[in-house]
Amino acid sequence: MADKIIVHDPRGFPPKVTGKRLAPRLEGFDDKTIYLVDCLFDNSEAFMEEMQGWFAAHLPKVRTQMIKPRESWVDDPEMRAKVVANGDAAILGVGL
Repeated sequence: MADKIIVHDPRGFPPKVTGKRLAPRLEGFDDKTIYLVDCLFDNSEAFMEEMQGWFAAHLPKVRTQMIKPRESWVDDPEMRAKVVANGDAAILGVGL
């Protein structure tokens, strides 16, 4: 699978990419916790706040939780562990 993927990385060097299966689709969102991950791109916090407002207005039975990594472009295992332990899904926001 990895030989079919081209990745463009703005850091200037290509990362090693290993293909993985997508997470299984949720049956529904009611009574689920969705983490809205602000990935620290320009305006991503504003975008995630708008998304949180949309969920509140259109899917009030869904709990949303905003979360940010410690720094941009660096894996945050503690943040990922929190999402896995307490969430049902995550949406990554990369800004506008």
